[in-house]
Amino acid sequence: MTPLARACVGELVGTFLLVLIGTGSVASAVLTGALTGLWQVAVVWGFGVSLAIYATAAISGAHLNPAVTLSFALFRGFPRARVLPYWMAQVAGAALAGAVVLVVFGPFIDRFEAAHHLVRGAAGSETAAMVFGEYFPNPAMFGTDATAQALVSPLAAAGVEALGTGVLVFMIFALVEARNSVSPGATTPLFIGFTVAVLISLFAPITQAGWNPARDFGPRIIAFLAGWGDIAIPGPRGAFWVYIVGPLVGGPIGAMLYDGLLRPALAPDTTPAGES
Repeated sequence: MTPLARACVGELVGTFLLVLIGTGSVASAVLTGALTGLWQVAVVWGFGVSLAIYATAAISGAHLNPAVTLSFALFRGFPRARVLPYWMAQVAGAALAGAVVLVVFGPFIDRFEAAHHLVRGAAGSETAAMVFGEYFPNPAMFGTDATAQALVSPLAAAGVEALGTGVLVFMIFALVEARNSVSPGATTPLFIGFTVAVLISLFAPITQAGWNPARDFGPRIIAFLAGWGDIAIPGPRGAFWVYIVGPLVGGPIGAMLYDGLLRPALAPDTTPAGES
């Protein structure tokens, strides 16, 4: 197996773990009520991110997110020839996780749809499809009618996704910076996961807090194939693009801001050549 193939396997497995735990927490909350309150879901998501990074960082760098891969390619010298293979592996891992969630929670989805008189693929069925892809505003909190949709335009949702992803990438760059004297070292994945949990707590009511095109698009493909059709892709108002464009724009902006505002102020690296 080539080094690139091994790295792509790492990205596939890591993204699978991240999305399995994350979307599993959403499914558990929406379909069973086992998790109550936004913070409980956010914490599980955050730990999912941390565990996935711990499992795969030594293999692939644990980007696990196309926006992170793009940001490292633009600002940290990550080989641009690897960007597309990484993206493909990330989407595949996320789709596989979505398929597992569909199988495991399938009876509970059926029960939820029956209890709420939902017709899969019809208007309003995003309250079940939100287990997989994301919608704005959060259907579980605001419903899906015209009044709810008027709260958040597609452009505003894309802006929120860009903002959250920008903050996430900004923090990733700060946490992994070799010259950061207070870098948490081996506990860095925990702080990245905590950043995700905090951002979910703040912004999930608005967009469900994706921050990751693979996390949204992979499970969304599964929802499309499972019968949600246009509700999954292209989604209400044709706005599934929000969860792809927003993060891919916001991530590099966060990286650029870190490099422009904070990195120049760090003490220079005084490690002698040849030492690490």
